[in-house]
Amino acid sequence: MSIKSNQHTNQQPSSNKDWHYHPALPLQDASVFSQIKSPKLVLGWFIRNWLSLSEFIILVLLAVVLWAFCYPSLDQATTFQLTWIAQNLFCNLILMLGVAGGLHWYFYIRQGQGKKLKFDHREQTRNNRSFLFSDQVKDNMFWSLTSGVFHLTFFQSLTMWLMANQYIPVIQLQELSIGTALWFLLGFVLLPIWSAFHFYWVHRFLHQPFMYRRFHSLHHKNINVGPWSGLAMHPVEHLLYISSLAIHWLIASHPLHVIFHVIWLGPGAAMTHTGYENLLVKNKRRLALGTFYHQLHHRYFECNYGNQEMPWDRWFGTFHDGSETATKETRERKKRMYS
Repeated sequence: MSIKSNQHTNQQPSSNKDWHYHPALPLQDASVFSQIKSPKLVLGWFIRNWLSLSEFIILVLLAVVLWAFCYPSLDQATTFQLTWIAQNLFCNLILMLGVAGGLHWYFYIRQGQGKKLKFDHREQTRNNRSFLFSDQVKDNMFWSLTSGVFHLTFFQSLTMWLMANQYIPVIQLQELSIGTALWFLLGFVLLPIWSAFHFYWVHRFLHQPFMYRRFHSLHHKNINVGPWSGLAMHPVEHLLYISSLAIHWLIASHPLHVIFHVIWLGPGAAMTHTGYENLLVKNKRRLALGTFYHQLHHRYFECNYGNQEMPWDRWFGTFHDGSETATKETRERKKRMYS
């Protein structure tokens, strides 16, 4: 996810013939790690993301509501029973329908923002037999709501069972010390960073020709992304991608951290694949959604394997800054990989 801006939007389409809209090019280094030597810039990043109404805070608040009213408690998870596991499954299903379905309805059915800040001028694909049901949205819904929700539920339920039986360290809110309280709060800040780190390396692995042809190519049918494409993956890719939740088996966490992590990996993927840069309210950017950084990956494939918040693409020479030179370099890299 990217940083929110409240500035008025440029409503004019991009002058670049390849895109309907794009931010200023070439893309600059937006990673907080590039600013690590400047306490002022790092503090600014923290304030924008964690001390204002950003997507980070919205997802934390959503996790609190779901933990309090929707998901089963740890007391129910001491033994594997269909009732509480099914409750997790149902909650995750409704969550994906609500977030991905809501975004799709607003942007693609209601056309609530028209094409303002939409990267690709095209609509979602229909009558294309490379997709299940010859329809991109139906294909994406199928993979998201079956394998995607199943794997989210599997890792979540297994983690809850491990926590309930104290096989892994658990943060107890009723026994919070100052140090534990700080770790509890810091967990929400670190989980997106861990997820980005995990995603980059899993994603690089999935782009190895053997893995790409058999598994990851399913996700890459979505050159023009939409909300439902975020979690539309082959089951093997779901297993690898959602294994990010296994971090809770090693490091002390609270069920709220697990729920926040589930939302980040599931509905969060729908948000970042919306195909629009921001949600506009009264012509102002109010919620950061997709990034041109990842849109370039879906267009050119062998670049930008990570996201803006992590420096790995820049460090390992796979960064595409949106320029024609970077496009040529990416195409050459792809030829070498598959030759």
